[in-house]
Amino acid sequence: MEGEIVAELTTAQAIVRWLAAQKITIDGEVKPYFPFVFSIFGHGNALSLGDALFDAQEVLPTLRGQTEEGMGLAGVAYAKAMRGQQSAVITTSIGPGALNVVTAAGTALANRLPMLILSGETFNSRIPDPVLQQVEHFGAPSITVNDAFRAVVRYWDRITSPTQILTSLPQALMTMLDPATRGPAFIGLPQDVQAATFDFPDRFFDEKVHEFPRPRADRNEIDLCAALINNSKKPVLIAGGGIHYSLAENELAEFASKHGIPVVETMAGKASLLWSNPSLIGPLGITGSDPVNALIEESDLVLAIGTRLQDFTTGSWTLFKDKELVAINTARFDASKRHAYAVVGDARATLHELSGLISRKAEDIWLEIAKTRKAECERDREDRKNLHSVLPTYAQIVIATNETASEHDYVLTAAGGLPGELNNNWFSKGIASFDCEYGFSCMGYEISGALGAAIAQKKEKRSGRVIALTGDGSYLMLNSDIYSAVLLDYPLTLIVCDNGGYAVISRLQTGHGAPSFRTMLTEYPDAPRVDFVAHAASMGAETYKVTSVEELASTISKTKESVRTVVIVIESAPTTWTEGGAFWEVGIPQVSTKSGVKDARKAINEGKKNQRIY
Repeated sequence: MEGEIVAELTTAQAIVRWLAAQKITIDGEVKPYFPFVFSIFGHGNALSLGDALFDAQEVLPTLRGQTEEGMGLAGVAYAKAMRGQQSAVITTSIGPGALNVVTAAGTALANRLPMLILSGETFNSRIPDPVLQQVEHFGAPSITVNDAFRAVVRYWDRITSPTQILTSLPQALMTMLDPATRGPAFIGLPQDVQAATFDFPDRFFDEKVHEFPRPRADRNEIDLCAALINNSKKPVLIAGGGIHYSLAENELAEFASKHGIPVVETMAGKASLLWSNPSLIGPLGITGSDPVNALIEESDLVLAIGTRLQDFTTGSWTLFKDKELVAINTARFDASKRHAYAVVGDARATLHELSGLISRKAEDIWLEIAKTRKAECERDREDRKNLHSVLPTYAQIVIATNETASEHDYVLTAAGGLPGELNNNWFSKGIASFDCEYGFSCMGYEISGALGAAIAQKKEKRSGRVIALTGDGSYLMLNSDIYSAVLLDYPLTLIVCDNGGYAVISRLQTGHGAPSFRTMLTEYPDAPRVDFVAHAASMGAETYKVTSVEELASTISKTKESVRTVVIVIESAPTTWTEGGAFWEVGIPQVSTKSGVKDARKAINEGKKNQRIY
C-alpha cells in the first residue's frame, strides 16, 4: 500500500515481534496469547530465531528445556491448565530436535489443545545440502523430517519466503483459537529464510486482542435436542473436556440441577462438577465404575457434551447400543459420530439456550436410581481404601493423596494404571483441578506435564500446588523435567509409585490369557532396582521415601508449602487394581495354542455383539 510504514527485519525478528503482539482476553483481563517460549537451541534455530528471542525477553520470555518432547508435553499441560485460552511456543533445531516434538504434537492434537511449534529447517536455497542432520529423500528433495508433523497437527506450513508469514502466522493462530479446529500448529523455518530481511508493514505488528469465540448452534439442532430431552424419562448427561474449554462448569451445574439430569464424567471432563454436587454420579466407561455404567444401561437418552467419544468413554461403543444419543460439540466431526443427533456449538452458550426450551424435569424415581448408583461408587471406594494389602495399592495411594489435597491443588497423571485409579478414586474438591492425559495416553507426560501446570499456577498466582502421580515406567522414560522444575523455580510435588515395571500392561497380558512378557522387572532377578530417591535428589529435588499411605499423607501435608520440587517415592502393589468398567475391544489373536487366549477371544466376540456400529 502506498505510504505504508515499513520496518526492515529478519523473518525471525518479525515472527517474534508478531507473537508478542497477540493478546487474549481472560476473565476481563488482557493477557499474552503466547506467554512464553520453550526452547532447546541448536543447529537451525540458535542464531536467527534465538537472537530474536534474546532481544525480546522482556515481552516474550524464553524457558530452557531438557528434552524437546518434555518441552512439548509441558506446553500441552500448560494449555490444559489454562483451559485452552493460551498457547506455549515450542522451538527446536532441525533433525532429531524437531522429531522429538512429534509425540508431544500428537498429544496436543488428541486432546484438542493449542501449541505453536517453530522448527528449524534445511536451507531453502539447497546450496549447502546436505547439511548436518539433514535426511535426504532421493526422489523428493523438498521433503524434510518436518513433514512428519503433518499427521499430528491441525495446521502445517513451511516458510520459503519472508512474505509468507504475513498470512501464515494469522492463519495458524485462527486455527488454534477456533474451538472447532483447535490443536497444534507447525511452521518450518529454513535457516536462510529465518535470516533474510524484508520490509514488513508496521501494522502487521500492531497489538491485537482476541476474544474467546463461542459459536452458536443451529436453531433446528437445538429444537430437536430439546424435544428429545422433553420426551425422555431417564436422560443422562456426559460431561467431557469441552465443558472445561468452554468455561461452562456453572452452566452445567445449573442445567443439571434445574432439569434433574444426572451427570457422569469422562476422563477429560472430570472436575466439571465437585463430587459434593448431588447431580454428579461418577465416571463412566472402561476406566469408570460399574454403578455408573449400569446407570447408562438404564437410561433412555444420552446427552454427550464436549467429548470426542473415544473407546474408553463408550466402552468400545457397547454402552450406547440402543440409546438415543445427542452430541453437543464445537466440531461437527465429533458431534456426528455413530449417527448421533448433532448439535454443533459452544457448550456454555448451547446449555444456556437449551435450558429455556426444556419444559419438564426428569422423574423423581430416575433421580433416586442415580443417587443409589453414586452411593454404590462411594461404598466401592471405601472398600478399596480398607483393603488389606502387603504393599499399598494404587487405589489407596490415590485416596490418601485425595484426602490430603486441598480444593486449590491441581492433580495430574497420564497413561498406565493410574488413570483408572484416579478416575474412580479421586473425588474432585475443586473445579478444573484435574488433568489426566488419556487422549493420547502418553507416558512421560506426568512429569513434564506437571511442570507445564506449575507454570500456569505460578503465572496466574493461583493458590494450591500441582501434585502429579507417576509410575516407575513413565519416570524412567522422561524424568529430566524434574531438573527443569528445579532450574526454572516452579515448585511441584511428584509421587512416584514403584510397582516394578509396566504392571498395567502385564495385567493386560495376563488378563487376556497370555503370560506376562517383558513387562515386569521380576523377569530380571539379578538386575539392580533404580533408587528413585537418589536419582531425583541428584537433580536438586527434595526427596522422601515412604512405606505406607499414612506416611505418604503426612509427607504431602508437611511439604505442601515447600518452595522446592518435592519427589515422594512409594512402593506399590503390582497386581491389585480397581476392578470394574465397561467392555474394551483389544486385539486378541483369533487362533492360539493357549487356552486362556482362546477364552479371551470368545469373550471379545461375545462383547462385540453389543457394539453400536451405526
